[in-house]
Amino acid sequence: MSYVDEIYAKVVEQNPGEAEFHQAVKEVLDSLKLVIDANEEKYRKMALLERLVEPERIISFRVPWVDDNGQVQVNKGYRVQFNSAIGPYKGGLRLHPSVNQGILKFLGFEQVFKNSLTGLPIGGGKGGSNFDPKGKSDREVMAFCQSFMTELSKYIGADQDVPAGDIGVGAREIGYLYGQYKRMTGLYEGVLTGKGLNYGGSLVRTQATGYGLVYILDEMLRNNGKELNGKTVVVSGSGNVAIYATEKAQQLGAKVVALSDSNGYIYDKDGIKLDIVKEIKEVRRGRIKEYVDAVPTAAYTEGKGIWTIACDIALPCATQNELNLEDAKALKANGCFAVAEGANMPSTREATDFFLESGMLFMPGKAANAGGVATSALEMSQNSQRLAWTFDEVDVKLKDIMVNIFAKADDAAKRYGVAGNYVAGANIAGFEKVVDAMMAQGIV
Repeated sequence: MSYVDEIYAKVVEQNPGEAEFHQAVKEVLDSLKLVIDANEEKYRKMALLERLVEPERIISFRVPWVDDNGQVQVNKGYRVQFNSAIGPYKGGLRLHPSVNQGILKFLGFEQVFKNSLTGLPIGGGKGGSNFDPKGKSDREVMAFCQSFMTELSKYIGADQDVPAGDIGVGAREIGYLYGQYKRMTGLYEGVLTGKGLNYGGSLVRTQATGYGLVYILDEMLRNNGKELNGKTVVVSGSGNVAIYATEKAQQLGAKVVALSDSNGYIYDKDGIKLDIVKEIKEVRRGRIKEYVDAVPTAAYTEGKGIWTIACDIALPCATQNELNLEDAKALKANGCFAVAEGANMPSTREATDFFLESGMLFMPGKAANAGGVATSALEMSQNSQRLAWTFDEVDVKLKDIMVNIFAKADDAAKRYGVAGNYVAGANIAGFEKVVDAMMAQGIV
């Protein structure tokens, strides 16, 4: 049995019931087999893979808070500090009923490679809670966030661990979390990113993941003799990533015809009217079906099925494993030639393999959605310097980072004889930087 196979078998045995974590580890290890087999003796002696797949630290705690009826509620809170070889832990906080330790380990593991690809000095981590902010009052959300941060504040810091937002954690939640951190520590520092502009936030942070997704998509297309202008695009989700991926795609001449949420999806053959979506999602916090009230020519369909819509390009921007093998086959059959992932691991392993085997252009999430964390790191830089850069300054840096990520993935794939396989390229390029740092720092 090869070293890679041994480590994967151990991961499954030692982390039972954590399917998403198993999936993420297998995808990475399969991609790295070319590199690891060539250095197997050295890596075995250093137990490199054993250390790579095991988080440095997992913090788990209870989060008691009082709802509007005076009832005490208790949620579970987590922070997975996965790897700090190249910098302080960096990764979002997710508030969603589906959150558990296994999902956060998968996200933290992915974050290690994603953060490495940005070229910035940030390690990988992830955290969150099974608290659901939907349907809660502002006071209830504040009560939860303050309780959550009271415990988390013991384990984070500007040079130690810098959380950000994720699903369920937007400007409101970051504000409450940051206020409580200052209250607990007495420090006004860049310990959270995604902050409001008037207290240390960065311009472009809101748009960053969506914009970055389209920047790397555009670079992938151009390097393969294609262009975004004039193409029809389907985007899943209608949160931050989906909205700003749509915005940038439209700016570059594409027509986005579909968006979705957890209830269903809309199809607008004339192109999505983004101002209406922003009003529904960012102002009213409503459901995507409300779009058809404002645009009667559009259609709303309950449930899944967005990937059956004919398109040239698909951008899955909702959640993990939302796009399966049948969806992938439907996309291919309906003319789709390129997929770039805005969410974390939104395609199942079978779907990913199909995209690669069928010759479709495919950019995995750890490369394609790195714009968010890259801009978070730029926010950290501004906080450290007590500076605020202009929108254009940050946007130019973001685009440069995404173009460089493509170049790294493309180069690594070519060096190891799998040109065009950006899954392997991204994993190898991310791994090389992390492993060099781990080897240099000894057995820690």
